[in-house]
Parts: sequence; structure tokens; C-alpha cells
Amino acid sequence: METTKIILPEKEIPQRWYNINPDLPAPLAPPIHPGTGQPIGPDDLAPIFPMELIKQEVSMEPWIEIPDEVLRVYRLWRPSPLYRAHQLEEHLGTPARIYYKNESFSPPGSHKPNTAVAQAYYNKQEGVTRIATETGAGQWGSALAFGCGLFGLDCTVYMVRVSYEQKPYRRILMETWGAEVFPSPTDKTNSGRSILEKDPDTSGSLGIAISEAVEDAATHDDTKYSLGSVLNHVLLHQTIVGLEIKEQLKLAGDEANMIIGCVGGGSNFAGAAFPFVKDKLDGKDIDIIACEPTACPTLTRGAYRYDFGDTAQLTPLLKMYTLGHSFVPPPIHAGGLRYHGDAPLMCLLVNQGVIEARAFHQNPTFEAAVTFARTEGFLPAPETAHCILATIDEALKCKETGEEKCIVIAYSGHGFFDLGAYEQYLGNQLEDYEYPQEMIEEALKAVPEVAE
Repeated sequence: METTKIILPEKEIPQRWYNINPDLPAPLAPPIHPGTGQPIGPDDLAPIFPMELIKQEVSMEPWIEIPDEVLRVYRLWRPSPLYRAHQLEEHLGTPARIYYKNESFSPPGSHKPNTAVAQAYYNKQEGVTRIATETGAGQWGSALAFGCGLFGLDCTVYMVRVSYEQKPYRRILMETWGAEVFPSPTDKTNSGRSILEKDPDTSGSLGIAISEAVEDAATHDDTKYSLGSVLNHVLLHQTIVGLEIKEQLKLAGDEANMIIGCVGGGSNFAGAAFPFVKDKLDGKDIDIIACEPTACPTLTRGAYRYDFGDTAQLTPLLKMYTLGHSFVPPPIHAGGLRYHGDAPLMCLLVNQGVIEARAFHQNPTFEAAVTFARTEGFLPAPETAHCILATIDEALKCKETGEEKCIVIAYSGHGFFDLGAYEQYLGNQLEDYEYPQEMIEEALKAVPEVAE
């Protein structure tokens, strides 16, 4: 059995994050203050974010230095390995060359600590003592609990209720690193109580959990808010993944024709893809594919317009693909992909045709995950399985055409805490779900009209 693992020397960890803002094919629409209808400024964000992250959010510098303290922590698991998927290629009988960048080697088991560690560091530098956040499947909450623990910060996590119930070991992991974790919606915030009054049995959503975490931060002087995806500075921190991929492919003597990743809010995908987006914008022939569930089809069926990032309408208005901030997705197992919106940077690139979006059902996604586990050995998270399915589709097309494409998978995390979902799949108990168009249209009625 042939195995190729490409590891950069530790001394070659990227020293800077790549900022795609100055390279965009069109200007990024600014966040809008919902009260004034005007673009927000640093003072509007200061109550919930440390100033250094606010500066990164609006920076037009193409490269931003990674602090030494952050690099020191990164060295626990970075550079992460890039694998050549020889066994999967052989199983499929494809001439395609498939690689996967395995971010599951971080202590929390996903790509998320690439930004969690950075955000904890910048908050610590500003004298913050507690961070509040939300989490869907628990990967982000785990990562922030890990980062806060390293820098001596308290961490409060509002975890979407359905994931809190489906993934108890994620909660235990967060608590082991010192975080307090609550199933959202809770009775601890005004926004949570309001939701519970309307629907006491709600399964929750990322939009609701974001509302609770933002409210928590805004009402406590010692607390800031932290987001694991969507915002510019979060995507910035994740670009260390794509920068490493480029160097590892050079070591392999190969060059990417296709980058494929899963999308919930966009941080994992953007981290792997943005350094290659720059190449595509400069004229290189490369396909960049974003994968999402049909149960939460934000990029493939959402509207490209301004909307709130949360259910209680506490956040600024962001221009993005959205299913409506009141959207409550069905309780599929890819909890990290169940968000009503997506990162504005990524949405702009989808709108401009630079990135292609595809949606997939739950059962074929798990079928692809099992195929990957039985060939490559690693058990992928349900979220990650979406881009594995897309990769298999593309590899089989290569089999038909004889094309020898180089396909790179953004392997965002492991599925060790998702064995309940695998048990359901193996027992033929999972249902495919396609979100009804009429429900999307109804939710979009509540999206505010913003003059552009």
C-alpha cells in the first residue's frame, strides 16, 4: 500500500497571513449599521471586538505578520500534513491525483484553532478576561476553549441545542479545557428567552446562538465576542492552510487544478482556497468549488443581499448569500454547515463567478465519508465529507475523460465525535432533506431592504 505524506519543515511555517481584500475583483460591500443605515466604523465594533482584530477586519495590506506567541502555539501541530490519496485513487480507478490537507491533527481536531489561538491572543493583549462565543457542531467552541485556556481567559460557549444533545463529547472536551457550555437558546439572555417563549422546543440555530453570545459580550465590560467564521479577520487567519498547501505541492512536484472544500460560514474553505483564488484572478486555470448541504443551501439557493448575521438582529448588516436570519435549519448531522449566511468575502467571489457552489444530500455525503475511511483510513467529519463527495464526483469525471487533474481536498476535521451519525447512516436511519423553496421565500421576507 503506497502512502505519500508531504510535511513542511517546522521552520517553514508561514510567517504571515494572506489578506485577499486588496486583490478582490470588485469592492467588498461594507457592513451597515442597522440603526443609521450607514457603514459601520471601528467605534461601532469596539464593544465586542479587540481593536487589533477590527484593524485586520478592514485592512488593505496584502500580508499581515503572525505574532510570535501565536506561531509558538501553531507549532504544536503546524505545518499540518498533505497526503496523496493513493488508495482512494486506486479504488475509483481515476487518473486524477487527489491530495488532502489534513487539519485534524490540531489538538481540537479541526482547522478552527488557526483563528481561535490568534483571537485569544489579541484579546489577552487588550486586557480582556472572558470571551463569549457560539458553536454549531462544537468544533469552534472546542477550538476557542483550547485557545482561551492557553492564554488564561475564561470562555463561555452557547452551543446550538441540537448539537449539544447530539454531540455530548464535544461539550465535555470544551469543559475539559475550562469553558462553560450552555445549550442555545438559553434563559440567560434576552434573545434566548425571547426565542424560547415563541418555541420552547426549538432545536436552535447558529443565528440564535450568535445573538446570545453577542448580547453576553455587549452587556459585560470584561467580555468580548469571538466568531469562528464569516468575518474577514477569521478568514485571514485560516489562510495559513492554503499557504502551506502551495509549498507542499511544490515539494511534491505538482500543481493544483482544483481546490474543493466544505462551507458553513466559509473559514475552512477560504483558508484553503484564497491563496489559490489569487492565482485564478491572475489568470491561472483552476477550479474552486464550495460544498454545502441541500438542507442548508445558502450559496446555491440563498439571496445575495444585506442581512443580519444573527436571529435577534444584534449584528451589523452584511452583504452575503442568505436564507434569512430567522432561518432554523433541520437537525442534520453536519452541524457546522447549518448557518443561514456565509462570509461576505467568499460570497462576493461566488457572485463574481470565481468560486462555484454545489449542494449535496446527507446520505451520499456519508457514503463518500465511509468510502474515504475504508480507503484512506481517516474518519472525516460530516462537514468534511461534503467536499470528499464532490472530489469523488470530479475524480470519476476524470476517469471518463482521461484527464489527469490534481485535486486538493480541504480536509477540515475528524469525525470521532460524530460516530452517532455514522451509526445512523450504517443502520439506514438517515433521511435526506431538501429545504423547501417556500420556506426560504418566507424567511427572506423578513430580510431588511438596504439601499446600495
